[in-house]
Amino acid sequence: MGPAQSDWQVAPISTGPLSNGMVIDMGNPHIVFVVDDAQGVDLCTFGPQIENHSHFPDRTNVEIVEIISPTKIRMRVWERGAGITQACGSGACAALVATAHQNLTERKADVVLDGGTLSLEWLDNGNVLMTGPVATSFLGTLDLSNLRSGL
Repeated sequence: MGPAQSDWQVAPISTGPLSNGMVIDMGNPHIVFVVDDAQGVDLCTFGPQIENHSHFPDRTNVEIVEIISPTKIRMRVWERGAGITQACGSGACAALVATAHQNLTERKADVVLDGGTLSLEWLDNGNVLMTGPVATSFLGTLDLSNLRSGL
């Protein structure tokens, strides 16, 4: 997934049970909050509040993370512009980097998302490797015959 970028600062954001979020850039912006119970967080309420917080002029993705063990993380995600999604690869990478940087997990761990589990490793060179299952979402055909030329 490439290198994680961060200035390792905790964002000055607090709402409901969420505070001390770590901002991580995986080519797109993320804020990772560690909580005791990821499932118990009302992501429909707090996700849009944080996504649109003034600290993020271009909005941000929001990860809610529960540490199961040093090698297993439970994560839920609010993606900017989309809302709650089943999974987010760059968000899972951000979650591992944030938790490993805080010595809450090892640099290699499984991230359990609503859509499945990803295996991640944050390498010493800063890059994050991600492996996991793939599946076809849909198949279709695009009819280009009705397009005007020059588009």
